[in-house]
Amino acid sequence: MAKSTKYLIVASIEPYTGKSGTILGLAREFQNKGFSIAYSKPIGTCFKEQDPNPKEADVQFIAEALGLKEAQVRWPLVDLQSLTLEKRLKQEDDSDYAALLQESLSSIEADVVILEGAGTLSQGSIFGLSILDMATTLDAYVLLVARYNSPLVVDSLESVKLALGDRLVGMVINNIPTQELETTQTLVKPYLESHGIPVLALLPASRLLQSVSVREIARQLDAQVLCRNDRLDLMVESLTIGAMNVNSALGYFRQGQNKAVVTGGDRTDLQLAALETSTSCLILTGHMNPQPLIISRAEDVEVPILSVDLDTLSTVEIVDQSFGKVRLQEKIKVGCIQELMAKNFDIERFFSQLNLT
Repeated sequence: MAKSTKYLIVASIEPYTGKSGTILGLAREFQNKGFSIAYSKPIGTCFKEQDPNPKEADVQFIAEALGLKEAQVRWPLVDLQSLTLEKRLKQEDDSDYAALLQESLSSIEADVVILEGAGTLSQGSIFGLSILDMATTLDAYVLLVARYNSPLVVDSLESVKLALGDRLVGMVINNIPTQELETTQTLVKPYLESHGIPVLALLPASRLLQSVSVREIARQLDAQVLCRNDRLDLMVESLTIGAMNVNSALGYFRQGQNKAVVTGGDRTDLQLAALETSTSCLILTGHMNPQPLIISRAEDVEVPILSVDLDTLSTVEIVDQSFGKVRLQEKIKVGCIQELMAKNFDIERFFSQLNLT
């Protein structure tokens, strides 16, 4: 590995904190400043468990979004699948993944190699690829990304400082509600700074970044798309259940913007009411086809209709878990996160922390 190359691990203490988005924003800042970059995700986490040949979707997406060449990208050395873990536990896999990591990065020519960590600091320890393991192996810096829940976020962040020491060059706190921005600026940030944790960015919550595309919802529900396949990139910001009488429904539906409406396939009245408001898609349960007039109206107002072979409760649970937890696969989100990072991330201070000029 070239001595002039800097290694930066983007880590988190829990899954779905926004590591991929932070990487996209950071990488663009590096590129704008004239630094060449490369990207690696040593531990694969984005695949279907039942897929015998899992493909890491995050890596492909980030490589394409940043315009990276094949030589600037490194795919996972190991995937966190049950079969992979079983082999390691049975000691059938005795690979030295730390050495494999060094070897995989040895041929990369870049000013900065950005490595994306797994869901937590310790995840990957069984393979010698925890955050601390990788930081020690590569003599790398660590940038922590954390979602804001309350001022108590400082508890877990102090323990990270104890674990990583001087390798922790800073942190990003994201998904901060508007009403909490002042608290994080005047209380949380000064406290962390006084304890040796540089806070490089406070990112406000974004409805767009918390949203999910109709395409992703259809994928997770294994739904049949009945119309407007060309509008699956519409973003869904909220979920509404249509189970009331039609007189109440119209006022209820008007309260939500860019929503998905889940209702029975036989509720033609509610389906029509939903189509007259700001609806990104209709999700019909019970695997029942709607009346032709519903399809016709949906075609006119450009709203996709999804049909699922599930009950309403199961459908709602699956979709509800998607919000804020879908990996950054929708391209419309890339510009949003890069704009947030450019506006709120202290890039000059960060470059100083990395000894970059």
